Amino acid sequence: MRIVFPLFDGFTALDAVGPYEVLRNLPDADIVFAAPAAGPVTDGAGRLVLTADAVFDDIAAADVLVVPGGPGARANTGNARLLDWIRSVHATTAWTTSVCTGSLLLGAAGLLAGLRATTHWSAAGLLESYGAVHTEQRVVEQGRIITAAGVSSGIDMALRLAELIAGPVAAQAIQLAIEYDPQPPFDAGSWNKAPQAAKDYLAAR
Repeated sequence: MRIVFPLFDGFTALDAVGPYEVLRNLPDADIVFAAPAAGPVTDGAGRLVLTADAVFDDIAAADVLVVPGGPGARANTGNARLLDWIRSVHATTAWTTSVCTGSLLLGAAGLLAGLRATTHWSAAGLLESYGAVHTEQRVVEQGRIITAAGVSSGIDMALRLAELIAGPVAAQAIQLAIEYDPQPPFDAGSWNKAPQAAKDYLAAR
């Protein structure tokens, strides 16, 4: 099973690495990181690098496509080469997925028109500009397209995808293997829950 992660400068690291840690544990998983050119690709913080082992032009099909977000996703919504590649690979997939603002790339590629979808809270309006119907759900399934909200929700999405592919026992075993048992010290993980002081802190930055 070929699982392809497109990378671009400015991706958010956990958007890719979180789902990777889940999906690499699926039976017969063949994980491919692809980019415009093979080699190092730098995340949105400019500090962490992942290595692309394939180029977009060499990937014509995938069983699963996982599109990460990040500032680079927003910057690439007008990148015709990337959007054409997403459309062409989507035509071959069993599952096309996104994490965080990766859904903006699916939207810009025309894959979300009329569908419910989610994204990072800060990009809801932009997502809807592509014809999607934004929902605040953490993971949204619309046929073979699955979108996840901001950053950490990619792990939730990947576990649901693991269940769809390999069944609930396999998904639960993967969850146990990575000891994914969230118990955050604060209940500020969504826009509706976060205190105003936290929102103001972000705005000031």
